This record gives sequence, structure tokens and C-alpha cells, in this order.
Amino acid sequence: MRVRIQNQVLMLHHEDVPAYKKGGSVVRNSYFWALRSISDRAMRDQDWEYDEEVWAALKRMLLSFSESGYLGLRETILEFPIDHGEIPDVFKSISTWQSELEEDLEEDDPEEDNFEE
Repeated sequence: MRVRIQNQVLMLHHEDVPAYKKGGSVVRNSYFWALRSISDRAMRDQDWEYDEEVWAALKRMLLSFSESGYLGLRETILEFPIDHGEIPDVFKSISTWQSELEEDLEEDDPEEDNFEE
């Protein structure tokens, strides 16, 4: 998921926000609601915002959903732009630079996984 930090607020790119689908995957819908529940601002077609006070919770949530095996890496790894500077310590274990992830995840297509809980 593409992100950037602006004024100590992590901005999750609106095109990378997980979609809620009525009748869709329980895991993906739970992921949507979990991410939305700790966001400071989550508007349709706008970047979702996470204040620094919830970054540790966001990290734990991303790790938990990643370890579940139901979601692809592209859905649970934060992708920072190359020109961002240093990745904050709290996110280092769940982050990468955008260009690195592009090559590593070509074969990782989470839409192919049809796991239901």
C-alpha cells in the first residue's frame, strides 16, 4: 500500500485502501473495517489518514493480517516513496520503498486467493 507522511500523519493512498464488498471475503471486509476504525479520516476517494498516536496499533494490525496468510503482501506492506527520507522506526518491519516492492511482488496476486473464513 502506497503511503506518505505529512505533518506526522501517515497518508494511505486512496487507490490502495482495501475495498469493502457486501457479500465479499470476510477477511478483506474485516481488514477494511479494522483499518477504518483507527484512522483519523477515512473518506471515499481520498487518502486515509493515521495520526502518529495510532502508528503502533497500525503496525500490529498490518502484521496480524499479514501473518494470517489470507492477504497478499501488497495489501499489508507499506510502500514509501524513494524520496521520502527515512522510514519511521515503528514501520521498518512492515515497510519497503516503492521501487523495491514492484519487482518482488509481481507474482503475488491477492485476487487469486479465494479464502473465506
